[in-house]
Amino acid sequence: MNILEELTSLFNSLNIPTETGVFKNKAPDTYIVFTPLSDELTLHSDNKPEREVQEVRLSLYTKGNYVGLVKRITMTLLDDDFTITERRYIGHENDTGYHHYAIDVAKDYEF
Repeated sequence: MNILEELTSLFNSLNIPTETGVFKNKAPDTYIVFTPLSDELTLHSDNKPEREVQEVRLSLYTKGNYVGLVKRITMTLLDDDFTITERRYIGHENDTGYHHYAIDVAKDYEF
């Protein structure tokens, strides 16, 4: 399993639609877009990686109040052993009506 598969499953259980690009149809009132940020290998003395750290930005878009939703997402991610490296309110998109909030997460996997 990789980080995108885990996050997709996690947000499906929260009933929050996800996408790794743009929605092909009309976007729902609340959704999350995944953007992979990095994929790092941890090397040891034999130059063979044993661990991999994957990092993804979660861009939350919602037309409603984002504060409670961000708290719920944060607690769910932490309960699922994701490391949150940054959270930031990006702004309100006046043309679409969406609030945009970004959460960067990382997870360590055996390679």
